[in-house]
Amino acid sequence: MKIYNTLTRQKEEFVPIEEGKVRMYVCGPTVYNLIHIGNARPMIVFDTFRRYLEYKGYEVRFVSNFTDVDDKIIKKAQEEGVDAGEISSRYIAECKKDMEGMNILPATVHPLATQEIDGMIEMIRTLIDKGFAYAAADGTVYYRTGKFASYGKLSHKNLEDLQAGHRDIKVTGDLKEEPFDFVLWKPKKEGEPAWESPWGQGRPGWHIECSVMSKKYLGDTIDIHAGGEDLIFPHHENEIAQSEAASGKEFSRYWMHNGFLNIDNQKMSKSLNNFFTVREIAQKYDLQVLRFFMLSAHYRSPLNFSAELMDAAASGLERILTAAEQLKRLQRADTAATEAMSAKEAMSAKEAELYEGTRQFQQKFEAAMEDDCNTADAVSAIFELVKYINTNVSSECSASYLQQLYDRLEELCRVLGIVIEQKEEVLDADIEKLIQERQQARKNKDFARADQIREELAAKGITLKDTREGVTWKRA
Repeated sequence: MKIYNTLTRQKEEFVPIEEGKVRMYVCGPTVYNLIHIGNARPMIVFDTFRRYLEYKGYEVRFVSNFTDVDDKIIKKAQEEGVDAGEISSRYIAECKKDMEGMNILPATVHPLATQEIDGMIEMIRTLIDKGFAYAAADGTVYYRTGKFASYGKLSHKNLEDLQAGHRDIKVTGDLKEEPFDFVLWKPKKEGEPAWESPWGQGRPGWHIECSVMSKKYLGDTIDIHAGGEDLIFPHHENEIAQSEAASGKEFSRYWMHNGFLNIDNQKMSKSLNNFFTVREIAQKYDLQVLRFFMLSAHYRSPLNFSAELMDAAASGLERILTAAEQLKRLQRADTAATEAMSAKEAMSAKEAELYEGTRQFQQKFEAAMEDDCNTADAVSAIFELVKYINTNVSSECSASYLQQLYDRLEELCRVLGIVIEQKEEVLDADIEKLIQERQQARKNKDFARADQIREELAAKGITLKDTREGVTWKRA
């Protein structure tokens, strides 16, 4: 398997630190509001990569944090007149709802920054003792960026060209030794949450949080660190400086970053009124469509979001779901055959040969995923499999053959986090009665009544489709 390593700017063969195991850290959201679709992209991309690693047999320890102390959280709390913890708890819960809707697997650990303050104080103290950090007169602790010789190795920036690695956190005054030194600890301000420390009451800087949480749950050196490309500098660059200065060891072997998400070819921005939350998208589309859309392009490429492209993704996903439902429907029609003999015995020699033909699509899928998690080509392989299935099934097929085709399709879709198993819907008794009445009308050649019932059902949001195997339906 090859991974594009941001650190070296080239694809490298993935070799885990420990055979058969992967330690992976993905930066999570700052929880001050509902997550937006920009947040969704790294969640979906790296969840998919994790799924593929597990599909290949790796034991993956996957850690993704929630930043639950931040200027934006504090501002939101002050606006609502509530405690900052109430804001973060609320939006962590909402974020988890959206993650479930997008079929994001829960992380092995979802650490919270506020629960790891002691570890942050300990690491800051270590950095001070080693000369990599210093406390200013006002209680602010800064990282001495110039002392870390390889600063800039991830972002490939020269130190002289860099400005201070602040996020939205601005520190006033001339207390820094150098303008590019960044904050490790901030003194308390009125109305803000604060913790006791050797430098007075305060709270951690943003960057130190991930360094500490990664170390605690994954160790000094991890296999993969991932996130959006907007995090390369300063966040990930500063994580490296902190972690490696404190431990004296390499922080992460591989660095993966997804590309930006644009809206109608423009940068997503509230000022441009093109800022969409996942929750807003869910009002128009099933979140499986959003996931499928996100995987339609290579993760490192910029991705343009538009209604037209989402509609195209919905159509593509529907092709896959329709093929899956066709297999299930034909299998139900052959239930008797399944009951009469075992799966292996039920499949004919010709069917076994046809099933063996699906391996080529599995191989194409795996080749795509092995090449730096190329989900776009993996999706293409699934479409080829769908075409093959549609061409090689009929009402004459055995239940065993149909089930194995379904299992192959489901297996590959599961790696992408696409659910093809559709929930059985229960019709209201009156709707069921109308469907039965229509069937009887067709038998009686009362086509006018049959058409009338079809229209009535359409008005209720029920779409009928007449097939050789009987009537199928779905909600419009």
